Amino acid sequence: MPAPNAITPKQLLRLIGTSRAPVLVDICTDTDFEQDPYLIPGSVRHPAKDLDGVKGLIANRPCIIICQKGKKLSQAVVSWLRSEGVAAEYLEGGMYAWRETPDAPRIPFADIPASPSLWVTRHRPKIDRIACPWLIRRFIDPNARFLFVAPSEVAKVSEVFNATPFDVEGVRWSHRGDNCTFDALVKDFQLATPAMNRLATVVRAADTNRHDLAPEAAGLLAVSVGLSRQYKDDHQAIEAGMHLYDALYLWARDGFDEKHDWPAVEK
Repeated sequence: MPAPNAITPKQLLRLIGTSRAPVLVDICTDTDFEQDPYLIPGSVRHPAKDLDGVKGLIANRPCIIICQKGKKLSQAVVSWLRSEGVAAEYLEGGMYAWRETPDAPRIPFADIPASPSLWVTRHRPKIDRIACPWLIRRFIDPNARFLFVAPSEVAKVSEVFNATPFDVEGVRWSHRGDNCTFDALVKDFQLATPAMNRLATVVRAADTNRHDLAPEAAGLLAVSVGLSRQYKDDHQAIEAGMHLYDALYLWARDGFDEKHDWPAVEK
């Protein structure tokens, strides 16, 4: 049973990737972090002794404070935050415990753009270009922003605004062989879990017109095309798409084997 102000790795794992995820702040010392330069998905690095900075980063939202072992650093910061009225908890066992948790992904810090990150891609997103922003905001950088421009302008916008291009030819995060950009992000950020792999298969099937890979692909294509017709503004489409992929992720994690028929059978 966790301490009153603690959350277990298994409990945190159930929150990551969902709209209910708290702010995650990694306060491991530089020495500890250099020995293991990985972050829990969605977390940001911040110095433990900059308490006012931590509070500003959290902005009074529920948060989880993470250190190497879940001891003096995270417990002290959590106690200070709670004295300021912040709903703060520390990760029980810290990064040591997270590493031992099955299917608990860790992101290589060297690949994460500085937060708030800026990304750019082609306008009028439908499948991959909505799935990727969802993945980035839920697992890589919760503060990420996205620019949608004409295909011919992506490279220029990337250069002028120092934005990371995605889902266009000739960049790191794009289609690779039979795989789509979503697959590339999952692979490079080491986010593969049974649930994520299941979702990635549906995205790939819908985005590359291979519906034989997953029967759900036809439905995702239909809803995605509908969103593009419903919203003229790409940013509105992305916000609506976030809800869509939140639901798909929970289906892939917990509900993929649920069936429905008529007449209904009560269980």
